[in-house]
Amino acid sequence: MSVITLDTIENFQNFIRTPVLTVVHFSADWAEQCKQVTEVLQELAKLPDVAASGTKIAICDAEKLSEISLQFKVDSVPTVILFKNGKLVDRVDGADAAQISSKVKAHSSNKLVPGDAAPLKLEDRLKALINRHNVMLFMKGNRDQPRCGFSKTIIQILNGTGVQYDTFDILTDEEVRQGLKEYSDWPTYPQLYVKGELIGGLDIVKELQAGGELEATLKP
Repeated sequence: MSVITLDTIENFQNFIRTPVLTVVHFSADWAEQCKQVTEVLQELAKLPDVAASGTKIAICDAEKLSEISLQFKVDSVPTVILFKNGKLVDRVDGADAAQISSKVKAHSSNKLVPGDAAPLKLEDRLKALINRHNVMLFMKGNRDQPRCGFSKTIIQILNGTGVQYDTFDILTDEEVRQGLKEYSDWPTYPQLYVKGELIGGLDIVKELQAGGELEATLKP
């Protein structure tokens, strides 16, 4: 599921007029925090249980669609509003990633579209995320915008190998952030997985790189 852009009032009205949860991020190009919220929503869109619920996520330029912003009392960006059947059911004013994540997951799991799968248990969610790509990195931020020094360093190392990999921002999902520590018995981040198996954190990756074993480890 991808995050789309709503550029007309008609597009907006059609987008929210569905029985499933629709999430609209009112943003502005000049606001740095809006970019962070967009990243959070992009990660949420990839979650198996959110996708299974039929939830749709979009970005709306609050200034270009000022009539819509006025209608829903959006007086600052970022603002994230959740709709069902065209009606506002919840909102988050500001770049509160944890609150956005919590509300989107809560509302998306309340009423599934008939025939859709039930929300996944945490262990199943973790397994699905770990196996989303052959090489999977759980980190703070993402490859384009790491949000801690350890994550930035491991991204630089992985980029240097030329190996394809995917990332998950643990700051967008507190349940995953805490659950993965117990699931893998590894208390810190970043955490690197290859074909569903934990390799370790930054120190282990550095050791593999120093010993000339990293690329072979990433390409089993």
